[in-house]
Amino acid sequence: MAVEGGMKCVKFLVFIFNFIFWLCGLALTVVGILVQVSFHKTLIIRDVSASAAPIVIIVIGLVIFLIAFFGCCGAWKENYCMVTTSAVCLSLIIIVEIAAVIVGYVFRNKLATVVEDSLGDMISGYKDGTAEFKKSLDKLQTDMKCCGMNSSSDWRSFGDDGNSVPDSCCLTPVANCGVGAMTDAAKVYQKGCHDALVDFLKKNIQWVIIAAIVIAFLQLLGIVFSCMLMRGIRSGYEVM
Repeated sequence: MAVEGGMKCVKFLVFIFNFIFWLCGLALTVVGILVQVSFHKTLIIRDVSASAAPIVIIVIGLVIFLIAFFGCCGAWKENYCMVTTSAVCLSLIIIVEIAAVIVGYVFRNKLATVVEDSLGDMISGYKDGTAEFKKSLDKLQTDMKCCGMNSSSDWRSFGDDGNSVPDSCCLTPVANCGVGAMTDAAKVYQKGCHDALVDFLKKNIQWVIIAAIVIAFLQLLGIVFSCMLMRGIRSGYEVM
């Protein structure tokens, strides 16, 4: 028996909320992938925990995507079992999202250490590194307009003269522009990459945390409406 009256309105609200969750799941997946890519394009990260929050967000996004589709079908067909399953799964997802937010916040405070370790490894391994390895650090320095970890002096062991830096440190990168120019502010960036990179990554994590909190709030409302619809569907069965 189809729901009637106010329950019909609740039915459409559940459908709309699940459609929103479907879009949110897609958005979470995209955001998680973008943050993950930005981490590994910007740094060669050796700390596995650096990938934890983005990966959890990607997985949550994919699961929400599927559950929301299930919830839409259940609301439209007024299927008690499907709506119940969707509500229970969304409740579990909220718990996982809270855990992901906590992990993201904790890692946010560890960024300075992770960046320092990663940049230190990249600078020390630059000279004997592969072309791809060098390209990664060169792109970082060019994009961030910085040189070394704390300053251009971090490259003192780069050249035999102890006063040269990679060409990517130059204000205008051209071949051999960094030779003998480590402390020349007119040619080479003197500011290190550490602080700029930490700020950049913190902003990425902050957006992931905000997205997870907003979606969790919407899911909570969706669960409330789902419970109301479940009660309406059950009442319809009892009348029959």
